[in-house]
Amino acid sequence: MYETIRGLILREVRYKESDRILTVLTDKEGKCTMKARGALRKSSKSAAATQMLTFSELTVFENKGRRTVSEGVILEGFPGLREDIASLALGTYFAEVLEAVSEEGMPDPLVLQLALNSLYALSNRLCDPVQIKACFELRLMCLIGYEPEVAGCAVCGESEVESPWLFLREGRLFCGKCRQPGALPLKPDTLAAMRHIVWSEPKRLFSFTLGKDALAELGALTERYLTEQLDRGFRSLDYWKSVRDI
Repeated sequence: MYETIRGLILREVRYKESDRILTVLTDKEGKCTMKARGALRKSSKSAAATQMLTFSELTVFENKGRRTVSEGVILEGFPGLREDIASLALGTYFAEVLEAVSEEGMPDPLVLQLALNSLYALSNRLCDPVQIKACFELRLMCLIGYEPEVAGCAVCGESEVESPWLFLREGRLFCGKCRQPGALPLKPDTLAAMRHIVWSEPKRLFSFTLGKDALAELGALTERYLTEQLDRGFRSLDYWKSVRDI
């Protein structure tokens, strides 16, 4: 039986001489694994559409629970990612994180939308890569159930938080008077940016500006928040750090 699937290629692994094994984040079924038979041949109708970090419409044949891609059409190729090694490395990090948090049979259109919007912003250089990365990390954590409590101090409830502090492990915000051991200090601009990322509409996610120091602080905090909540590191993140200043 043939079906058409729209999805983002999160990973591709060479199989035998000319096939690819794909991990795809789909719009209707969540994460899926499928084979792209002959995708590495020059004459393949699925070669371009089955590349990693490509959003494609795939024609898939299913037999006894196994799926095989027969052909594909690129819906968005994010060409800017392949023009810069740092952008490609950061996009690869996004894909690795998405693969880690997504499940088969559990579609999440908002997560897929975030992935596509983040890759588009990165490909088209809509803002600083550190800002795109921070937006992706924090918004993703919100979407999968780890939204930090940034509306006000977790102890006194004050929303106009002076001298804000954030406890990363629990995602709790404190004012200077109520801060708890282990909390990290935040610049007021950093807190404002975090609130924007958590609460903004998807189309306005990247629409804010920060000074250099506050942006660096935001990027470090969102990265630590993601890795602490997921309790793991990512090789692609380490690689991005090694090439971002090249």
